[in-house]
Amino acid sequence: MGPRTSRRASGRPPLQTSRPLLPPAVRPLAIGLLAVCVVVAVLLGTLFAHHTRASWLDARVDPRLKASLGGHRAILKFLVDVADPIPVAVMTTALFLGCLATRRWRAAVFVAVPVPVAGALTEYLLKPLIDRTLVGGLSFPSGHTTGIIALAGTVAVLLINPIRPRLPVAVRVLLALAALLTAAVVAVALVTLGLHYFTDTVGGAAVGTSVVLATALIIDRLGPRGDATPGSTSGKIPTVSSRS
Repeated sequence: MGPRTSRRASGRPPLQTSRPLLPPAVRPLAIGLLAVCVVVAVLLGTLFAHHTRASWLDARVDPRLKASLGGHRAILKFLVDVADPIPVAVMTTALFLGCLATRRWRAAVFVAVPVPVAGALTEYLLKPLIDRTLVGGLSFPSGHTTGIIALAGTVAVLLINPIRPRLPVAVRVLLALAALLTAAVVAVALVTLGLHYFTDTVGGAAVGTSVVLATALIIDRLGPRGDATPGSTSGKIPTVSSRS
């Protein structure tokens, strides 16, 4: 037997540790965006606490959206229904099970957190605390916007740094943008149908984005450097020494 025998020679698939959710080059941008979203959410929540009317910005934006898109109520209602808690929970569960099926443990932990945490934070803490109302109901931040943005942001993070990327970078970027654009369209639908003020949706987007980024940064910080994942050929191939 030669001086060294590799795992590849023995027929076993090499092991690769899972990549972090956010590559090091992306983390400063993520931290900056997280800070901006927290400031926006806090600022808007402070400004609109206990308000029962539209702000000056809502008074400018909301009527224009209603005038330009109000004739498409069926499509708008469909978009809002997609962002209801149950469909969002179903899509999140499917994403979670997909991560488990592909043995992406770090990703599975990540998927399980942002949507429920963002939803609970919005419905049980921020809405009662801020107490902004629209037609008698608590409206800030928008729960539908928070949930769909959290889901879209989760998808975008998963596409940034997969263990074994099977799609070109350009395709992954387009998919991430499509998910975020869908969430933005849902927010527009909510305003156009009169279910939320424009600033409610901005607040919801800020909260959802904050929870996604904070979760990813915390998991990368506290989690192990990687999970053993068979089948990848990148990285160093472990070797074992033996003497004849």
